[in-house]
Amino acid sequence: MPDFHIKSAPLTYDVIIIGSGAGGGMAAHELTKAGAKVCLLEAGQHYDPADPKYITQLKWPWQSPRRGASTRYRPFGDFDAAYGGWDIEGEPYTTVPGTKFMWFRSRMLGGRTNHWGRISLRFGPDDFRRGSIDGLGEDWPIRYEDVAPFYDKVDQLIGVFGSKENLPNDPDSIFLPPPKPRLHEMMIKKANQRLGITTIPSRLSILTKPINDERGVCFYCAQCGRACQVYADFSSSTCLCKPAGKTGNLDTIYFAMAREVLTDPKTGLCTGVSYVDTTTLEEKTVRGKVVVLAASACESARLLLNSKSARFPEGLANSSGVVGKYLHDSTGASRGAIVPMLFDRKRYNEDGVGGMHVYSPWWLDNKKLDFPRGYHIEYWGGMGMPAYGFGWGIEKVNGMFPARDGSKREAGGYGAALKDDYRRFYGAYIGMAGRGEAVPRADNYCEIDPEKVDKFGIPVLRFHYKWSDYERLQAKHMHQTFERIIAEMGGIPLSDTPGPDADYGLNAPGEIIHEVGTIRMGKDPKKSALNQWQQAHDVKNLFVVDAAPFPSQGDKNCTWTILALSMRASQYIVQERKAGNL
Repeated sequence: MPDFHIKSAPLTYDVIIIGSGAGGGMAAHELTKAGAKVCLLEAGQHYDPADPKYITQLKWPWQSPRRGASTRYRPFGDFDAAYGGWDIEGEPYTTVPGTKFMWFRSRMLGGRTNHWGRISLRFGPDDFRRGSIDGLGEDWPIRYEDVAPFYDKVDQLIGVFGSKENLPNDPDSIFLPPPKPRLHEMMIKKANQRLGITTIPSRLSILTKPINDERGVCFYCAQCGRACQVYADFSSSTCLCKPAGKTGNLDTIYFAMAREVLTDPKTGLCTGVSYVDTTTLEEKTVRGKVVVLAASACESARLLLNSKSARFPEGLANSSGVVGKYLHDSTGASRGAIVPMLFDRKRYNEDGVGGMHVYSPWWLDNKKLDFPRGYHIEYWGGMGMPAYGFGWGIEKVNGMFPARDGSKREAGGYGAALKDDYRRFYGAYIGMAGRGEAVPRADNYCEIDPEKVDKFGIPVLRFHYKWSDYERLQAKHMHQTFERIIAEMGGIPLSDTPGPDADYGLNAPGEIIHEVGTIRMGKDPKKSALNQWQQAHDVKNLFVVDAAPFPSQGDKNCTWTILALSMRASQYIVQERKAGNL
């Protein structure tokens, strides 16, 4: 049996946590370590990548069911660690006509930390005061200096590799040694140096040296997406929930879909959580002195909006009316290319982690551009394990280049000649993806659909979301940059430049899976739902520790900031309980 199981529940827990991803896992880790009796509600199943029944690491692609083809519940194939997706049977969501939002949910211990690139970037000083810098949106109620000590603690607890660069808005961490760049990354870096594009070692939460006795060190299989059986990469399930379980202070209830946060009608304080057992469809209740939401930005907003009562007619903690509003996701645009200089590469073991070894943080001044917020660039390529055997697009490229003997032929082919083409082009593909900051707007939001419920009888979310010209022009700049880099490398883009009819290649909102901002923190209770400690203005024993409290996103992945802020909020809960305030 796993460490995580339902025990005989005490009458009332010290803390109930909803969701086991980055925020929920960190809260469970910190609160149980401090001695609190915690109940963790997880809507999905148990998961441990070291358990043989879950292991997909170090298996050949052809061993994957359906040869890696995706399904509704496994959109990235069976060898990806994430169980869930943008479209889960029986769990719909809706969008207002003329708008679009894609909502990825993960139904497993560790949540979406089982599906991410482990890019672990700190927000910088400017990211906490964007409103003051460009007049768009609001400043955070806290500054980088308030979060920095907790970033340090997260670095030491979890581990992140990188290098000291002293970039003003890309703060350095307490780094482990980074892996060496691979051939395609060295070529990208040299091209970028000529173009003036900053390119530095990546910052990923993967162990390149030991940090404790419970986790192993990366052995460069490059399969982090399959989840690491030695726990060398970060996921909440292995690095936070598992140690929390070992304290003896954690009860985890699986297949528990939270329906409503319960409150006392006289005091307005939280008293517990109503949830549906998804295996039996039975509604159950768990009682607690403090409730911590960590279900994801949209799911936590849904919970509050569904928690209506006579005292909270617009939903719990929503006297400001901002719950659900200011939803925004990272922008995304990508481009692939083939580099003839990399044809006919010598075969060797190109040691690497499961992800990029170099990346480009934002290197320009937005005051000189026609869009207000920046982006970073992620790079891929190299000689990883060949794919599953379908797709790959070789039939579109092998007719573009002479064969080894100088002859030309039609694209495609079969038999020995096609096999030789695969060998020739192996390791010659590169790609780059921009991930940028969107401007938060009140008119991008989620609300409860008044007419639709999911299979558990819980009212679902309805989304209103449109990109603005800020994001479109940012994506246009991304593609211009990609094309400059590809040309400098002597490469050939594998697709045409997207134009305004395609939003300049912008990914759909929600597709990057970095959504934030639906339960924003702030100093003014009339304009925000939470205070600087992520504590509800209206309900002092309610906290939110996922990405919902973010007033703005930053041009960085949000996970490291979720972790740091959850640790900060959890330690505040401990202090307030000791003082008798909770």
